[in-house]
Amino acid sequence: MRSWKCCGLLCALILLAGALVCGVGRADEAKKTNDTANSSTPNAKPTDGSKPEAGLTEREQWLLERVEQLEKRVAELEAKEDPAHGESTATPGSPGKGTESSASAPAPKAGITAGGPAPMANAATSAESTSVGVAAMAGPATNAAAAIGPKQDQGAPANAASQTPAKIEPFSDVDWTWLNGNPRTKEIYWDSKFFTPEIRADINYVSDFNHPTDHSIGGSSELFRSSEVQLEQLGIGGDFHFDNVRARFMTQYGMYSATTPRNDASPGHGQWDLVSAYRYLSEAYGGYHFNVLHGVNVDAGIFLSYIGLFSYYNFDNWAYQPSYVSSNTPWFFQGVRVQIFPTAHLKIEPWFINGWQSYASANHKPGLGGQIKWTPKPWLNIISNNYGLGEDDLFVHGRSRIHTDNSVEVKYYDNPEKTLDKMAFSLTGDLGCEYGSGVSCYGDHRGGPKQSFVGWMGYNRFWFHRDMFGITLGGGQINNPGRYLVLIPPINGETAITAATNSPYFTGNPGDPFKAWDSSFTFDYMPKQYITFRAEYDYRHASVPYWTGQGGITPPGGNNGAPQYYVCSSGTSSGQTALGAAETACGGGMSSVWFPDLRKNESFIDLAILVKF
Repeated sequence: MRSWKCCGLLCALILLAGALVCGVGRADEAKKTNDTANSSTPNAKPTDGSKPEAGLTEREQWLLERVEQLEKRVAELEAKEDPAHGESTATPGSPGKGTESSASAPAPKAGITAGGPAPMANAATSAESTSVGVAAMAGPATNAAAAIGPKQDQGAPANAASQTPAKIEPFSDVDWTWLNGNPRTKEIYWDSKFFTPEIRADINYVSDFNHPTDHSIGGSSELFRSSEVQLEQLGIGGDFHFDNVRARFMTQYGMYSATTPRNDASPGHGQWDLVSAYRYLSEAYGGYHFNVLHGVNVDAGIFLSYIGLFSYYNFDNWAYQPSYVSSNTPWFFQGVRVQIFPTAHLKIEPWFINGWQSYASANHKPGLGGQIKWTPKPWLNIISNNYGLGEDDLFVHGRSRIHTDNSVEVKYYDNPEKTLDKMAFSLTGDLGCEYGSGVSCYGDHRGGPKQSFVGWMGYNRFWFHRDMFGITLGGGQINNPGRYLVLIPPINGETAITAATNSPYFTGNPGDPFKAWDSSFTFDYMPKQYITFRAEYDYRHASVPYWTGQGGITPPGGNNGAPQYYVCSSGTSSGQTALGAAETACGGGMSSVWFPDLRKNESFIDLAILVKF
C-alpha cells in the first residue's frame, strides 16, 4: 500500500492533470476559431526545447511544470516504501478427495480457484487482496498524468513495484484442469467481489449384471441402486471472500445425504443426532487468509479430504466408480486445517480433525494428519497424505490407526492440434494398519492378529478432439485383513454404527481376510466445459462373498430394524448374534435362518449426467 503522503500527492497530480487537460482543450478551441491569432498571442511564449510550448498560456505551462515536479516526488516516495507493504497473494485450495485447486483445494478463491478456475484447481479456496485492488485503481491515474506531462527523468528512482516481482497465486500459472480430481471448468459464468457461486448435479443409472431383486448395491461409496435413475447429488453453494475472510458451503441433496453419513460410526459415541445435523452438507467451513509467504489459509469446519486422489464430486474425476484405495478412504474430515504455501508450487497442509471421515470422535483421541502437494513441472503433480493417532473403531478403546497415501500424476503427451490431443496417467499407493487392543501391524507375534491395509490403483486418460471426448482405463487392488476400511454391505439396513456392535453376515473381526481387485473402462462426451455425459463398465472381484447377488440383501418383508442379529426366514429378528442360537430361536435348522445373497464377483454398466457451474 502507498503511504498517505504518496496518495495525497497522487490526488493532487490527478487534479492538476485534469486542469491541464481542460486548459489545453480551451486553447485548441481558440485555435480553431482564430487561426491567425495563435502565432501572435501575447501570453504565448516561443519554445526552443527547454521553453514553454507554443499555444499554451503561462498558467498552462505552470501546470505542466507542477505535474513534472509531483511525478518525481511520487517516484521518490515509492522508492522509499517497504516492498513488503505491497505484497499480496490469493491462494487456491481444491476441493475434493482429489487435488487442489483441488486440488482441492481448494480453489479455489477465497472462493475463486486456480484450478478452482486461470484454470480451476478446485472450487474450494482463495483469497481477496485489497492491496492489489488499490494498486490497480492508482495505476491508471499515474499513467494518464505521465502521458500528459513531459517524460519522467530517466535518472529518477524506479517504482518499487518494478523492483519486486509480483507473486503469483499458488498453482495458478498452469492449467491444472487435466488432473484427476480437479474440475475442468475454466470460466465462472457469474462472480462478484463477495461471492462465487457453484452448482453441481449428478444423476446416474446403473445396470448390475447380478440383477439384485432388491436393486441394492453394496461395497461402493458412489453407486447404490440398480435398474433405477437416481439423483446422486445436488450441490448448491459456493465461496464467500472479502477482506481476507473466507467461507465455503456445498449441499449434498440426493443419495449422498443418506449414504455418506451411513459410513460414519462416530455419531454412535454420545448424544445428539449428528447424522441429521450434517447429512445435507458436503463442505461447510470458514477461515482467514494471511498475506505471508505465498499465502496461508486457516479453515475450520467440514472440508474435503484429498486422500485417494479422486474428488468427492464425480464431475471432477476421470472415472465414476474409483478403485478401492479411493472408495474405502475418507471423502471428508471435520476439524481444522492450515494451508501453507511456501512457494507457488508447494502446499503444506496440517490437519487437526475429529477422526477418519467422521463428524465426531469415535473414542477419546482426535486424529492428526496432513497433505504435501508439489507441482515442480506443468506436467507433474505429486501428493502425499498421512494420518495417525486417532482411535477410529467405535467402542474399542486404545486401538489407533496410521495411514499413508501417495500419488503421482503425469501428463506425458499434449498436442492440442491432433485428434488425440492429450494423455496422462495417475498412480496411487497406500499403506496403513491398526495397533493396540488385540490387533497388530505385524501379526500374532506382536500383540494380536494382523490388521493392515495395502493397496494401489492406476489410471490412464486419453483426450480427443480438443478435449471433447475422453477415455479412461484403470483399476487397482487392496489387501485389508481385519476389514477395518472395507465398506460393510448394507444388509438389513446395516450401518457403521450397528456394525460396530455386530455384523452377523459380513464380519469385521480382527484378522478376517479380505482381498479384492477391480478394473474399469470409462467414456466421456464433454460438449461444453459445464457438462459431462459418461458411460462406464466396471468389474470387481473379492476373495470372499461380498457383492449383492440376484437374491438381494434385504430380508423378507424389508428391514426389521435389528441388523446386528440374524434374521429368521419369516423376516423377523432372531435376537441372536450367534448362528446356532439363531437357528434355535427361528425354529430349528439352517433353513429357518435367512441369508443374504452375496457373490465374489460384480460387473455393471453405469450411465451418468454430470453438471457443474
